[in-house]
Amino acid sequence: MAFKTPEWTKNSNIYEVNIRQFSPKGNIAGFSSHLDRLKDMGVDILWLMPVFPVGEKNRKGTLGSAYSVKNYKEINPDFGTKDDFRKLVETIHKKGMHVILDWVANHTSWDNPWITSNPDRYYQDGCGNILAPNEDWTDVAHLNYENPDTVNAMIDSLSYWVKEFDIDGYRCDMAGLVPTWFWVKARKEVDKIKPCFWLAEWEDPQIHEAFDMTYCWELHNLMKQIAHRQKNVYDFDHYRNYELDKFRPENYRMTFTTNHDESAWNGTEYDRFSDGVKTFAALTYLLPAMPLIYSGQEAANNKTLHLFEKQEIDWTNCSLGDFYKTLNNLKTENEALWNGLYGGSFTKIMTTDNCNIYAFVRVKGKNKVIGIFNFHSDRIDFTAESELLKGKFKSVFENKEYTFRSREKFSFGPKEFKIFVA
Repeated sequence: MAFKTPEWTKNSNIYEVNIRQFSPKGNIAGFSSHLDRLKDMGVDILWLMPVFPVGEKNRKGTLGSAYSVKNYKEINPDFGTKDDFRKLVETIHKKGMHVILDWVANHTSWDNPWITSNPDRYYQDGCGNILAPNEDWTDVAHLNYENPDTVNAMIDSLSYWVKEFDIDGYRCDMAGLVPTWFWVKARKEVDKIKPCFWLAEWEDPQIHEAFDMTYCWELHNLMKQIAHRQKNVYDFDHYRNYELDKFRPENYRMTFTTNHDESAWNGTEYDRFSDGVKTFAALTYLLPAMPLIYSGQEAANNKTLHLFEKQEIDWTNCSLGDFYKTLNNLKTENEALWNGLYGGSFTKIMTTDNCNIYAFVRVKGKNKVIGIFNFHSDRIDFTAESELLKGKFKSVFENKEYTFRSREKFSFGPKEFKIFVA
Protein backbone atom coordinates (compact mmCIF):
# COMPACT_ATOMS: atom_id res chain seq x y z
CA MET A 1 0.00 0.00 0.00
CA ALA A 2 1.23 3.47 -0.88
CA PHE A 3 -0.31 5.01 2.25
CA LYS A 4 0.27 4.66 5.98
CA THR A 5 -2.64 3.48 8.09
CA PRO A 6 -3.35 5.96 10.94
CA GLU A 7 -1.78 4.64 14.12
CA TRP A 8 -4.91 5.37 16.17
CA THR A 9 -6.55 2.37 14.49
CA LYS A 10 -4.00 -0.15 15.78
CA ASN A 11 -6.24 -1.54 18.55
CA SER A 12 -9.64 -0.34 17.33
CA ASN A 13 -13.00 -1.99 16.87
CA ILE A 14 -15.69 -0.55 14.56
CA TYR A 15 -19.42 0.05 15.06
CA GLU A 16 -21.83 0.52 12.14
CA VAL A 17 -24.48 3.17 12.84
CA ASN A 18 -27.84 2.90 11.09
CA ILE A 19 -29.16 6.36 12.00
CA ARG A 20 -32.52 5.77 10.33
CA GLN A 21 -33.30 2.81 12.60
CA PHE A 22 -31.47 3.94 15.74
CA SER A 23 -34.27 5.97 17.34
CA PRO A 24 -38.00 6.71 16.94
CA LYS A 25 -37.30 9.84 14.87
CA GLY A 26 -34.30 8.29 13.13
CA ASN A 27 -32.16 11.42 13.26
CA ILE A 28 -28.79 12.68 14.46
CA ALA A 29 -30.21 13.83 17.80
CA GLY A 30 -31.69 10.40 18.46
CA PHE A 31 -28.38 8.71 17.77
CA SER A 32 -26.36 11.28 19.74
CA SER A 33 -28.20 10.31 22.92
CA HIS A 34 -26.45 6.91 22.73
CA LEU A 35 -22.88 8.22 22.51
CA ASP A 36 -22.13 7.93 26.23
CA ARG A 37 -23.39 4.34 26.21
CA LEU A 38 -21.29 3.45 23.16
CA LYS A 39 -18.22 5.07 24.68
CA ASP A 40 -18.73 3.09 27.88
CA MET A 41 -19.08 -0.06 25.75
CA GLY A 42 -15.59 0.58 24.42
CA VAL A 43 -16.50 1.51 20.85
CA ASP A 44 -13.65 3.16 18.93
CA ILE A 45 -14.66 3.89 15.33
CA LEU A 46 -18.21 4.91 14.44
CA TRP A 47 -19.10 4.14 10.82
CA LEU A 48 -22.15 6.18 9.86
CA MET A 49 -24.26 4.75 7.07
CA PRO A 50 -24.91 7.38 4.35
CA VAL A 51 -26.04 10.70 5.83
CA PHE A 52 -26.91 12.32 2.48
CA PRO A 53 -30.34 13.15 1.04
CA VAL A 54 -32.01 10.07 -0.46
CA GLY A 55 -33.24 10.09 -4.05
CA GLU A 56 -36.99 10.26 -4.61
CA LYS A 57 -37.15 9.41 -8.32
CA ASN A 58 -37.41 5.64 -8.88
CA ARG A 59 -36.85 5.07 -5.15
CA LYS A 60 -37.45 1.64 -3.66
CA GLY A 61 -39.85 1.26 -0.76
CA THR A 62 -41.28 4.05 1.31
CA LEU A 63 -38.03 5.72 2.39
CA GLY A 64 -35.69 4.70 -0.41
CA SER A 65 -32.14 3.41 -0.11
CA ALA A 66 -29.55 5.44 1.79
CA TYR A 67 -27.20 4.30 -0.98
CA SER A 68 -29.15 6.31 -3.56
CA VAL A 69 -27.43 9.64 -3.03
CA LYS A 70 -29.24 12.78 -4.14
CA ASN A 71 -26.49 15.25 -3.20
CA TYR A 72 -22.96 14.50 -2.00
CA LYS A 73 -22.59 17.80 -0.13
CA GLU A 74 -25.83 17.88 1.84
CA ILE A 75 -27.30 16.19 4.92
CA ASN A 76 -30.48 14.14 4.75
CA PRO A 77 -33.08 16.58 6.17
CA ASP A 78 -34.70 13.65 7.99
CA PHE A 79 -31.46 13.39 9.99
CA GLY A 80 -31.04 17.09 10.79
CA THR A 81 -28.82 19.93 9.58
CA LYS A 82 -25.16 20.41 8.81
CA ASP A 83 -24.80 22.12 12.17
CA ASP A 84 -26.27 19.02 13.82
CA PHE A 85 -23.76 16.89 11.98
CA ARG A 86 -20.84 19.17 12.84
CA LYS A 87 -21.77 19.03 16.53
CA LEU A 88 -22.04 15.24 16.29
CA VAL A 89 -18.51 14.92 14.91
CA GLU A 90 -17.16 17.31 17.54
CA THR A 91 -18.86 15.35 20.34
CA ILE A 92 -17.54 12.04 19.01
CA HIS A 93 -14.01 13.45 18.98
CA LYS A 94 -14.34 14.89 22.47
CA LYS A 95 -15.28 11.44 23.73
CA GLY A 96 -12.11 9.98 22.22
CA MET A 97 -13.81 8.14 19.36
CA HIS A 98 -13.45 8.52 15.59
CA VAL A 99 -16.04 8.73 12.82
CA ILE A 100 -16.03 7.60 9.20
CA LEU A 101 -18.70 8.24 6.57
CA ASP A 102 -20.26 5.69 4.26
CA TRP A 103 -19.48 6.78 0.68
CA VAL A 104 -21.24 5.69 -2.52
CA ALA A 105 -18.98 6.33 -5.51
CA ASN A 106 -20.37 3.88 -8.07
CA HIS A 107 -23.77 5.49 -8.59
CA THR A 108 -26.16 8.32 -7.64
CA SER A 109 -29.91 8.74 -7.44
CA TRP A 110 -31.81 9.66 -10.61
CA ASP A 111 -32.58 13.11 -9.21
CA ASN A 112 -29.01 13.99 -8.27
CA PRO A 113 -28.24 17.42 -9.82
CA TRP A 114 -25.46 15.87 -11.90
CA ILE A 115 -28.08 14.00 -13.95
CA THR A 116 -29.16 17.26 -15.62
CA SER A 117 -26.10 19.48 -15.16
CA ASN A 118 -23.44 16.90 -16.10
CA PRO A 119 -25.04 13.88 -17.79
CA ASP A 120 -21.67 12.97 -19.30
CA ARG A 121 -20.56 11.89 -15.80
CA TYR A 122 -22.71 8.78 -16.28
CA TYR A 123 -22.65 5.74 -18.53
CA GLN A 124 -25.04 6.17 -21.45
CA ASP A 125 -26.40 3.98 -24.20
CA GLY A 126 -26.12 4.80 -27.91
CA CYS A 127 -29.12 7.12 -27.69
CA GLY A 128 -27.75 9.14 -24.79
CA ASN A 129 -29.92 7.53 -22.12
CA ILE A 130 -28.24 7.26 -18.73
CA LEU A 131 -27.85 3.69 -17.55
CA ALA A 132 -28.38 1.91 -14.24
CA PRO A 133 -25.46 -0.25 -12.98
CA ASN A 134 -27.52 -3.42 -13.51
CA GLU A 135 -31.10 -4.61 -13.96
CA ASP A 136 -31.80 -4.82 -10.22
CA TRP A 137 -30.42 -1.45 -9.12
CA THR A 138 -33.19 0.53 -10.79
CA ASP A 139 -33.11 3.33 -8.22
CA VAL A 140 -29.58 4.49 -9.13
CA ALA A 141 -27.62 5.77 -12.15
CA HIS A 142 -24.15 4.47 -13.03
CA LEU A 143 -21.22 6.92 -12.80
CA ASN A 144 -18.52 6.78 -15.49
CA TYR A 145 -14.93 7.16 -14.26
CA GLU A 146 -13.56 7.25 -17.79
CA ASN A 147 -14.62 10.90 -17.68
CA PRO A 148 -12.02 13.03 -15.81
CA ASP A 149 -14.81 15.39 -14.76
CA THR A 150 -16.45 12.57 -12.79
CA VAL A 151 -13.14 11.85 -11.06
CA ASN A 152 -12.56 15.48 -10.11
CA ALA A 153 -16.13 16.03 -8.91
CA MET A 154 -16.04 12.94 -6.70
CA ILE A 155 -12.67 13.83 -5.17
CA ASP A 156 -13.96 17.34 -4.49
CA SER A 157 -16.96 15.86 -2.66
CA LEU A 158 -14.80 13.44 -0.66
CA SER A 159 -12.50 16.28 0.34
CA TYR A 160 -15.42 18.46 1.43
CA TRP A 161 -16.44 16.36 4.45
CA VAL A 162 -12.88 16.02 5.73
CA LYS A 163 -12.08 19.70 5.26
CA GLU A 164 -15.36 21.17 6.51
CA PHE A 165 -16.41 18.66 9.19
CA ASP A 166 -13.16 16.96 10.25
CA ILE A 167 -14.36 13.38 9.71
CA ASP A 168 -11.72 10.67 10.07
CA GLY A 169 -12.22 8.58 6.95
CA TYR A 170 -14.55 6.62 4.71
CA ARG A 171 -16.23 3.29 4.33
CA CYS A 172 -16.65 2.94 0.55
CA ASP A 173 -19.66 1.06 -0.76
CA MET A 174 -19.00 -1.59 -3.43
CA ALA A 175 -15.50 -0.15 -3.78
CA GLY A 176 -14.36 -2.75 -6.30
CA LEU A 177 -16.91 -1.53 -8.87
CA VAL A 178 -14.91 1.71 -9.10
CA PRO A 179 -11.38 1.60 -10.61
CA THR A 180 -8.64 1.15 -8.00
CA TRP A 181 -6.60 3.89 -9.65
CA PHE A 182 -9.40 6.32 -8.78
CA TRP A 183 -9.26 5.36 -5.09
CA VAL A 184 -5.48 5.81 -5.10
CA LYS A 185 -5.86 9.28 -6.58
CA ALA A 186 -8.72 10.17 -4.23
CA ARG A 187 -6.89 9.03 -1.13
CA LYS A 188 -3.76 10.93 -2.15
CA GLU A 189 -5.76 14.15 -2.41
CA VAL A 190 -7.92 13.66 0.69
CA ASP A 191 -4.98 12.66 2.87
CA LYS A 192 -3.37 16.00 2.09
CA ILE A 193 -6.08 17.50 4.32
CA LYS A 194 -5.55 14.97 7.13
CA PRO A 195 -4.52 11.30 7.30
CA CYS A 196 -7.73 9.27 7.10
CA PHE A 197 -8.81 5.65 7.57
CA TRP A 198 -10.29 3.93 4.50
CA LEU A 199 -12.48 0.80 4.56
CA ALA A 200 -13.47 -0.92 1.30
CA GLU A 201 -16.56 -3.04 0.94
CA TRP A 202 -14.59 -5.58 -1.08
CA GLU A 203 -12.28 -8.55 -0.66
CA ASP A 204 -9.77 -8.20 -3.49
CA PRO A 205 -6.24 -7.81 -2.03
CA GLN A 206 -5.33 -5.47 -4.90
CA ILE A 207 -7.67 -2.81 -3.53
CA HIS A 208 -5.39 -2.50 -0.49
CA GLU A 209 -3.27 -0.36 -2.79
CA ALA A 210 -5.61 2.41 -1.67
CA PHE A 211 -7.51 1.02 1.34
CA ASP A 212 -6.48 0.16 4.89
CA MET A 213 -9.17 -2.46 5.50
CA THR A 214 -11.37 -4.85 3.53
CA TYR A 215 -14.28 -7.18 4.39
CA CYS A 216 -13.81 -10.81 5.48
CA TRP A 217 -16.72 -12.06 3.38
CA GLU A 218 -15.10 -15.47 2.91
CA LEU A 219 -14.86 -15.92 6.67
CA HIS A 220 -18.43 -14.78 7.22
CA ASN A 221 -19.75 -17.29 4.69
CA LEU A 222 -17.63 -20.04 6.22
CA MET A 223 -18.94 -19.29 9.72
CA LYS A 224 -22.51 -19.54 8.44
CA GLN A 225 -21.75 -22.92 6.85
CA ILE A 226 -20.15 -24.21 10.05
CA ALA A 227 -23.14 -23.00 12.07
CA HIS A 228 -25.43 -25.01 9.77
CA ARG A 229 -23.17 -28.09 9.81
CA GLN A 230 -22.34 -27.72 6.12
CA LYS A 231 -18.65 -27.42 6.93
CA ASN A 232 -16.48 -28.01 10.01
CA VAL A 233 -13.48 -26.48 11.71
CA TYR A 234 -11.05 -28.20 9.33
CA ASP A 235 -12.15 -25.51 6.90
CA PHE A 236 -10.77 -22.81 9.17
CA ASP A 237 -7.32 -24.12 8.22
CA HIS A 238 -8.10 -23.58 4.55
CA TYR A 239 -9.37 -20.11 5.35
CA ARG A 240 -6.19 -19.21 7.27
CA ASN A 241 -4.12 -20.37 4.29
CA TYR A 242 -6.29 -18.20 2.03
CA GLU A 243 -5.64 -15.17 4.23
CA LEU A 244 -1.90 -15.77 4.38
CA ASP A 245 -1.69 -16.35 0.64
CA LYS A 246 -3.83 -13.42 -0.52
CA PHE A 247 -3.28 -10.65 2.03
CA ARG A 248 -0.18 -9.04 3.47
CA PRO A 249 0.29 -8.83 7.26
CA GLU A 250 -0.20 -5.05 7.23
CA ASN A 251 -3.60 -5.34 5.50
CA TYR A 252 -6.42 -4.79 7.99
CA ARG A 253 -9.35 -7.18 7.59
CA MET A 254 -12.84 -6.71 9.06
CA THR A 255 -14.72 -9.57 10.70
CA PHE A 256 -18.46 -9.56 11.49
CA THR A 257 -21.46 -11.72 12.28
CA THR A 258 -23.86 -9.24 10.69
CA ASN A 259 -24.05 -5.84 8.98
CA HIS A 260 -26.71 -3.81 7.18
CA ASP A 261 -26.60 -5.98 4.05
CA GLU A 262 -26.76 -9.29 5.90
CA SER A 263 -29.56 -8.01 8.12
CA ALA A 264 -31.61 -6.68 5.23
CA TRP A 265 -31.23 -9.58 2.82
CA ASN A 266 -30.30 -12.69 4.83
CA GLY A 267 -32.17 -12.28 8.11
CA THR A 268 -30.86 -11.64 11.58
CA GLU A 269 -27.67 -13.06 13.07
CA TYR A 270 -29.93 -15.37 15.09
CA ASP A 271 -31.26 -16.79 11.81
CA ARG A 272 -27.69 -17.46 10.72
CA PHE A 273 -26.03 -18.55 13.97
CA SER A 274 -28.93 -19.50 16.26
CA ASP A 275 -27.61 -20.22 19.77
CA GLY A 276 -24.05 -19.69 18.55
CA VAL A 277 -24.33 -15.91 18.12
CA LYS A 278 -22.03 -15.11 21.05
CA THR A 279 -19.63 -17.91 20.12
CA PHE A 280 -19.07 -16.65 16.59
CA ALA A 281 -19.00 -13.01 17.72
CA ALA A 282 -16.23 -13.83 20.19
CA LEU A 283 -14.32 -15.59 17.41
CA THR A 284 -14.39 -12.41 15.28
CA TYR A 285 -12.58 -10.58 18.09
CA LEU A 286 -9.78 -13.12 18.44
CA LEU A 287 -8.86 -13.68 14.79
CA PRO A 288 -6.30 -11.33 13.15
CA ALA A 289 -8.77 -8.65 12.09
CA MET A 290 -10.84 -5.68 13.27
CA PRO A 291 -14.26 -6.75 14.62
CA LEU A 292 -17.49 -5.00 13.62
CA ILE A 293 -20.62 -4.48 15.72
CA TYR A 294 -23.79 -3.55 13.82
CA SER A 295 -26.48 -1.32 15.32
CA GLY A 296 -28.59 -3.28 17.78
CA GLN A 297 -26.33 -6.30 18.29
CA GLU A 298 -25.69 -5.23 21.88
CA ALA A 299 -29.48 -5.20 22.38
CA ALA A 300 -29.73 -8.76 20.99
CA ASN A 301 -31.80 -7.38 18.11
CA ASN A 302 -33.60 -10.29 16.49
CA LYS A 303 -35.55 -8.52 13.77
CA THR A 304 -34.52 -7.57 10.26
CA LEU A 305 -33.52 -3.94 9.76
CA HIS A 306 -34.89 -3.03 6.36
CA LEU A 307 -33.03 -0.76 3.94
CA PHE A 308 -36.09 0.93 2.44
CA GLU A 309 -38.50 1.08 5.37
CA LYS A 310 -38.55 2.23 8.99
CA GLN A 311 -37.73 -0.61 11.42
CA GLU A 312 -36.74 0.88 14.74
CA ILE A 313 -34.29 -0.89 17.06
CA ASP A 314 -35.66 -1.78 20.50
CA TRP A 315 -33.16 -0.57 23.10
CA THR A 316 -35.23 -1.67 26.10
CA ASN A 317 -32.61 -4.16 27.22
CA CYS A 318 -28.98 -4.04 26.05
CA SER A 319 -28.49 -7.59 27.29
CA LEU A 320 -25.23 -8.07 25.35
CA GLY A 321 -23.76 -4.68 26.20
CA ASP A 322 -21.42 -6.09 28.86
CA PHE A 323 -20.47 -8.96 26.55
CA TYR A 324 -19.28 -6.58 23.83
CA LYS A 325 -17.72 -4.24 26.39
CA THR A 326 -15.58 -7.09 27.70
CA LEU A 327 -14.47 -8.02 24.17
CA ASN A 328 -13.80 -4.40 23.22
CA ASN A 329 -11.68 -3.83 26.32
CA LEU A 330 -9.75 -7.04 25.65
CA LYS A 331 -9.11 -5.93 22.07
CA THR A 332 -7.93 -2.50 23.22
CA GLU A 333 -5.68 -3.63 26.05
CA ASN A 334 -4.11 -6.86 24.81
CA GLU A 335 -1.47 -6.27 22.13
CA ALA A 336 -1.75 -9.86 20.87
CA LEU A 337 -5.18 -8.91 19.44
CA TRP A 338 -4.21 -5.61 17.84
CA ASN A 339 -4.70 -4.98 14.13
CA GLY A 340 -2.37 -5.67 11.23
CA LEU A 341 1.34 -5.62 12.01
CA TYR A 342 0.57 -4.31 15.50
CA GLY A 343 -1.00 -7.63 16.49
CA GLY A 344 0.49 -10.94 17.57
CA SER A 345 1.20 -14.29 15.98
CA PHE A 346 -1.50 -16.90 15.35
CA THR A 347 -0.87 -20.57 16.12
CA LYS A 348 -3.42 -23.36 16.00
CA ILE A 349 -3.65 -25.66 19.03
CA MET A 350 -4.12 -29.33 18.19
CA THR A 351 -7.14 -31.07 19.76
CA THR A 352 -8.49 -34.60 19.73
CA ASP A 353 -11.71 -33.33 18.12
CA ASN A 354 -10.75 -31.52 14.95
CA CYS A 355 -14.24 -31.33 13.48
CA ASN A 356 -16.01 -29.31 16.17
CA ILE A 357 -13.35 -27.80 18.44
CA TYR A 358 -11.24 -24.89 17.25
CA ALA A 359 -8.39 -23.73 19.48
CA PHE A 360 -5.59 -21.26 18.87
CA VAL A 361 -3.23 -18.88 20.60
CA ARG A 362 -2.24 -15.29 19.79
CA VAL A 363 1.10 -14.07 21.18
CA LYS A 364 2.91 -10.75 21.21
CA GLY A 365 5.69 -10.17 23.72
CA LYS A 366 4.36 -11.01 27.17
CA ASN A 367 0.76 -10.93 25.91
CA LYS A 368 -0.87 -14.29 25.25
CA VAL A 369 -4.52 -15.02 24.40
CA ILE A 370 -5.95 -18.51 23.99
CA GLY A 371 -9.33 -19.08 22.37
CA ILE A 372 -11.13 -22.43 22.49
CA PHE A 373 -14.48 -22.84 20.73
CA ASN A 374 -17.00 -25.67 20.54
CA PHE A 375 -19.13 -25.16 17.43
CA HIS A 376 -21.24 -28.28 18.00
CA SER A 377 -24.68 -28.44 19.62
CA ASP A 378 -23.55 -31.23 21.97
CA ARG A 379 -21.13 -31.33 24.90
CA ILE A 380 -17.69 -32.50 23.78
CA ASP A 381 -14.83 -33.95 25.83
CA PHE A 382 -11.45 -33.38 24.22
CA THR A 383 -7.77 -32.95 24.84
CA ALA A 384 -5.73 -29.96 23.70
CA GLU A 385 -1.98 -30.12 23.28
CA SER A 386 0.59 -27.35 22.74
CA GLU A 387 3.63 -25.99 24.51
CA LEU A 388 1.91 -22.62 24.27
CA LEU A 389 -0.79 -23.90 26.65
CA LYS A 390 1.64 -24.09 29.55
CA GLY A 391 1.27 -21.40 32.17
CA LYS A 392 -1.13 -19.49 34.36
CA PHE A 393 -4.18 -17.91 32.74
CA LYS A 394 -7.28 -15.97 33.64
CA SER A 395 -10.57 -16.86 31.96
CA VAL A 396 -11.98 -13.62 30.58
CA PHE A 397 -15.69 -14.21 31.05
CA GLU A 398 -15.43 -16.43 34.15
CA ASN A 399 -13.00 -14.22 36.09
CA LYS A 400 -11.36 -17.47 37.16
CA GLU A 401 -7.69 -18.51 37.15
CA TYR A 402 -6.29 -21.69 35.60
CA THR A 403 -2.90 -23.37 35.41
CA PHE A 404 -2.41 -25.43 32.26
CA ARG A 405 0.12 -28.06 31.27
CA SER A 406 1.14 -28.60 27.65
CA ARG A 407 -1.54 -31.30 27.45
CA GLU A 408 -4.94 -30.67 29.06
CA LYS A 409 -8.37 -32.30 29.07
CA PHE A 410 -11.45 -30.13 28.60
CA SER A 411 -15.21 -30.60 28.52
CA PHE A 412 -17.17 -27.90 26.69
CA GLY A 413 -20.95 -27.62 26.55
CA PRO A 414 -22.95 -26.88 23.39
CA LYS A 415 -21.56 -23.83 21.54
CA GLU A 416 -19.39 -23.05 24.58
CA PHE A 417 -16.26 -20.96 24.20
CA LYS A 418 -13.58 -19.72 26.56
CA ILE A 419 -10.95 -17.03 26.26
CA PHE A 420 -7.85 -17.23 28.43
CA VAL A 421 -5.27 -14.48 28.90
CA ALA A 422 -1.82 -14.85 30.42
